[in-house]
Amino acid sequence: MALSSSITSVHITALDAITNVNSLFTLGVFIGLSFNPNDPSNTLNTNPSCIPTTAIAENLVAFHVYSFSSFLFSSLIALALKQTIRLSRTSSHVAHVNGSVLRVGMLVSGIGSVLGCAFLMLALVNVVQIKLGTVACGSQHALAAIVPLFVFVPISLCVYVTVVVYAFTR
Repeated sequence: MALSSSITSVHITALDAITNVNSLFTLGVFIGLSFNPNDPSNTLNTNPSCIPTTAIAENLVAFHVYSFSSFLFSSLIALALKQTIRLSRTSSHVAHVNGSVLRVGMLVSGIGSVLGCAFLMLALVNVVQIKLGTVACGSQHALAAIVPLFVFVPISLCVYVTVVVYAFTR
């Protein structure tokens, strides 16, 4: 299936956006991984009953790694698709790219980004619990920090998924 150059440029722009956003989030993941959850001086929690367990610290690292691998997966798929489009251009500015493969690749790349965001959100929940106290003990500061995460991130992911699905159907 031949895609017109204007539609192909829309796909390249969408793939560029995926890789740019993934790069920003990957930077956040690396900054998060530099955080030492076992540093007792790096907490604002004064309630001894709200001290996080080692499982929370372990989850923090695990969710950062899951997030990083999801963003990397998504970016590599997007870059491969973009390179395929560019390599397949002919002198008539028409790309001979299988439209179904392109759509599936964009969908898979979008799913990787969504998973990366979800894992990053879970890692941030653990950072909050380490710094402000666990949610299980009823830390009001932790809840006040976590609730916006569970409101704004899913809303923004819904917007993102809508745009990806729109690009997927074009």
